[in-house]
Amino acid sequence: MLHLSLNLKCVHWARRSRAQCYHKDMTRGFTLIETIVTVTMFAIVFSAMMFVIQYFYRTNAYVFEQTKAVESAHIGIINSMRDLREASYGEDGAYPIVSATDSSVTFYVDLKGDDVVDRVQYYLSGTTLYRSITIPTGVPPVYSDTPDITDTVATYVRTDTSTPIFRYYDSAGTELYSPVNITDITSINTTITVNLNPARAPEDFTLSAGAKLRNISAQ
Repeated sequence: MLHLSLNLKCVHWARRSRAQCYHKDMTRGFTLIETIVTVTMFAIVFSAMMFVIQYFYRTNAYVFEQTKAVESAHIGIINSMRDLREASYGEDGAYPIVSATDSSVTFYVDLKGDDVVDRVQYYLSGTTLYRSITIPTGVPPVYSDTPDITDTVATYVRTDTSTPIFRYYDSAGTELYSPVNITDITSINTTITVNLNPARAPEDFTLSAGAKLRNISAQ
């Protein structure tokens, strides 16, 4: 009986010791080595993630910039055709169309709807399409040779294409060629090709729009 009692006490003591050791293992903090290993693993994972993100932006930055240029050009040519559609006689009585070439067009239009007719020019300089605005001043109204406002319509416009940026048509729909008689113009089409780098994909993006000159065709 004494031997059995001693064995039971030993078993109870062993179980209690193991439970205390397990409890201590569960409640103790990280050791210095474990902390170093954890921090190192986190740094490796974080560095790998940053590398993937940077690689994504480097490889796609060109596409993003191209898309932005195309969207800007699309808005620009839509606005240009809207302006041309409303071309009217200048404040000084000048004919609605001032000049018309393959790469520029100058005309009069009330841009702001304030009954003041501005002189507007869309023109290509280098690879950028611009719009300049000249506001009449004085009595009688006079247009300065220097524009009051110049803004960008489209960038990265290709100039090595055979298609003119501006094309002009008469009332019969016949295309007019240079030198264009401005009094024959009743409608205008614009076509621009945008590409940041023609030697690199993606390919060219060609945008077109047209406008019938309301205040001229009605004459």
